Amino acid sequence: MVLLGIDTGGTFTDFVLRRDGELQIHKVLSTPRAPEQAILRGIADLGLDPAGLGLVHGSTVATNAILEGKGARTLYVTNRGLGDLLTIGRQARPDLYDLQPPPRQPPVPPECCLETGGRLGSDGRRVEPLTAADLAELRAAVVRLAPEAVAVNLLFSYLDDSAERAIVHALPADLFVTCSSQVLPVAGEYERGIATWLNARVGPVVAGYLERLRAGLPGARIAVMQSTGEAIAAEQTARHGVRLLLSGPAGGLTGAAFAAAAGGARRLLSFDMGGTSTDVALIDGEPLLAATGRIAGYPVAVPMVDMHTIGAGGGSIARVDAGGLLLVGPQSAGADPGPACYGRGGQEPTVTDANLVLGRLDPEAFLGGRMALDPTAARTAVARVAAPLGLTVEAAALGIVRIADEHMAQALRVMSVQRGRDPRDFTLTSFGGAGGLSVCALAEALGLDEALVPVHAGVLSALGMLAAPPGRTLTRTRLGVLGDLTDAALDQALADLAEQGVAELACEGQDPAGLRVERVLDLRYRGQSYTLDLPWTGVDATISAFHARHEACYGHRLNLPVELVNLRVRVRAPALTWQLPGMAASRAAAGALRQVRAYGCADLVPVLTRAAVAAGAGQPGPAIVADPVATTWVAPGWSARTDPVGNLRLRRLPFVACHGID
Repeated sequence: MVLLGIDTGGTFTDFVLRRDGELQIHKVLSTPRAPEQAILRGIADLGLDPAGLGLVHGSTVATNAILEGKGARTLYVTNRGLGDLLTIGRQARPDLYDLQPPPRQPPVPPECCLETGGRLGSDGRRVEPLTAADLAELRAAVVRLAPEAVAVNLLFSYLDDSAERAIVHALPADLFVTCSSQVLPVAGEYERGIATWLNARVGPVVAGYLERLRAGLPGARIAVMQSTGEAIAAEQTARHGVRLLLSGPAGGLTGAAFAAAAGGARRLLSFDMGGTSTDVALIDGEPLLAATGRIAGYPVAVPMVDMHTIGAGGGSIARVDAGGLLLVGPQSAGADPGPACYGRGGQEPTVTDANLVLGRLDPEAFLGGRMALDPTAARTAVARVAAPLGLTVEAAALGIVRIADEHMAQALRVMSVQRGRDPRDFTLTSFGGAGGLSVCALAEALGLDEALVPVHAGVLSALGMLAAPPGRTLTRTRLGVLGDLTDAALDQALADLAEQGVAELACEGQDPAGLRVERVLDLRYRGQSYTLDLPWTGVDATISAFHARHEACYGHRLNLPVELVNLRVRVRAPALTWQLPGMAASRAAAGALRQVRAYGCADLVPVLTRAAVAAGAGQPGPAIVADPVATTWVAPGWSARTDPVGNLRLRRLPFVACHGID
């Protein structure tokens, strides 16, 4: 089967095709209003027959539906007296000292919040029955309101889901209905309710998108990347829409781990700089997972890759505020119209325009020469901020780039220094279409002497789709003091949870005998609110490991009982066994493509392909390494070499050959 990885980004849609052991890469501009159009166009460009095509892609459909408020009209069903649960939330103010915060619209309008019976107590006993009259009244209200989806979230449903299942069966069969006991069977009615509501809100949108994609690709086998870095068959995706919110970024981390490991690097501090945003994460052999995240201000308490995202990308717009300060982002020019230099009608100055003005992008080599850049349009756009600042166009462009770099450096510190991790223990790894332009500056900001730009860095998220195994990550609450439980009881509870994941993967055609199961516990000291996740190794060994982990993370351990909160099981099928093709320099690739002027450098700067960058001593900076899908700026004082698979290894030289201008 021909395999195709696709990443749908805000500016570009990336393709990595694996056929007969070789990789082929491709990019097209995204079509945000109908993402499947860019996918179908790219597949047509590659000349692929959908029949026999295996496709794994990262989708922004669920994320955009939440961010843009364009999800399905959803009703929220809960127990009597709790209809305003999602509106009240945790009563946490985003700005602690803002005494007059602007009012926020409730997630679900009051008229769309329905209350009914079926209430449980914390011990699982029935407090209020769910009667036939309750079900009839609820069905009548749903029919009258005519929603597109319904989210059902009853108290303590993770202990007994019979009432939620009865509600699902009582509602019209053609309605998209999701219940909390399936989406997130864990304690915390607010977080569980938000996850269920989000899942219902994006479910019909995701289902419609995948239906259009399947219609355009008859005979193709389609899968979607989940936020955990695992693939799920498209047929099951609509039921798990909330698990797709970090679909594309998860693919990037999987691709970074895969490509870097091929060159011998396994501990990475990564940043994925695209057209709209930058995602920062730690990778220790494989991407780390977090138990919760946030999107559009809402907590999303489903497992996902642990990352920090900021609004800094190649398309981030620069402007001068009322006080005369230069600001960059988070607003982005996106794919349409895009940066001014794209020649698609954009006029606002962006980070990409600034890099072009500085000479760090070669207008003739962008995307392998398939897309011409307009230097004049870039200068005109940057001049819009240069004039009010009293700067030359080049100085203003340098300011734009440095501000964007500082935003990203701070994000890298959040994921490393602020979490007690020394950046020097990791390899700074950049990818995304714009990451290579800033990698040297960010390494210097963190005090690092080495960095890595993986092979195919501009399409690494799409590459990660091909390296991602099918899998499920399942969580269930099991509150209790860990020392009061037995190994046998927890082994059985974890086995029951794993059975669900195995069954779902078996439905996708995976062999149950070949699945790998990882078992994890979420633990805390009794009285704490937050947890640490540790591998399950038996009661006594896991308690000891928790004390050690707590001390390593927070500098102390407590003489308190260790409390179990959640059981978590990760079930994975084997990943495809394939290797990156090696990259050997050829005589045709030797030497520079051309030489260009770069701001701050007295001599001309060579433009080279990655294949022309030698191993060993490598290429000293300043230099531009122009890939078909991305560009790397080898800054003055740095050198670049390639490893056997084509990863670009950057090292700071003991002296600077060419100084930039401050």
